[in-house]
Amino acid sequence: MLIRLQKLIAGSGLASRRKAEEMIAAGHVTVNGRVVRELGTRVDPERDHVKVNGRHLQAAQPYAYLILNKPRNVMSTLDDPGGRPTVKQLLPGVSVRVFPVGRLDFDSEGLMLLTNHGDLAQALLHPRNHVPKTYLIKVKGVLTDEEIKPLERGVKLEDGVTSPATVKKVRKAAQNSWLEITIHEGRKHQVKRMLESVGHPVLKLMRVRFGPLTLGDLAPGEYRYLTDREANALRELVRDRAARGVRLEASKPKTSSRSSRLTPHPSRVSTRRSAC
Repeated sequence: MLIRLQKLIAGSGLASRRKAEEMIAAGHVTVNGRVVRELGTRVDPERDHVKVNGRHLQAAQPYAYLILNKPRNVMSTLDDPGGRPTVKQLLPGVSVRVFPVGRLDFDSEGLMLLTNHGDLAQALLHPRNHVPKTYLIKVKGVLTDEEIKPLERGVKLEDGVTSPATVKKVRKAAQNSWLEITIHEGRKHQVKRMLESVGHPVLKLMRVRFGPLTLGDLAPGEYRYLTDREANALRELVRDRAARGVRLEASKPKTSSRSSRLTPHPSRVSTRRSAC
């Protein structure tokens, strides 16, 4: 059976679909000894010999899904040129190669999803799917109701107005406040920038929910595999939101060919973001 080359690479767990496309375009992939740069190339996994960076592509592994409670002062990547601790070092018992779905800042903590399911990861991060992410946040000072309203309406940042957020007061002290904020975007440092815009810098940030997944009582530095129910809930979430996006797109009035050319295709929108 012929399948797209980037799908084969992503299915092996070596990289996400987007990263696989970058590898192909950069000339790091060969098929039967020849460098292939065309993203639409189809191969037969049982007959063709595929190498990535000179190494034979391993057979596809079963999909794996993990939740990790990332501690503070740990990189949310698999490696770090600066030698800082990474989430990879927190997964000693995981034999399947997995990669993080999105990122958390070095000084942030909480729920991270890791998987080798490239298509699902890309769908969860795509802006059009508006996957909700909830954070428990400690900020400097005490937020008033008037200061919360802009966050719930959308605040103007240097990269545009944010989508409305859901904000709940958790508790307050004389010098700081604890909030629970849910956003549906993934801009770089978005939550921190939103709160700075209303005059309350973030002192501590923990992600406690990602889509249908919750952190629960998982201790910092610990991980667990998703249950079948949780994995199915993730897939259902993506399918439902993708279907809704198609319906919304179909209901929009058609624009001129000129305006269509000026609009970037969704596949060219970067999804490598940190929202905290």
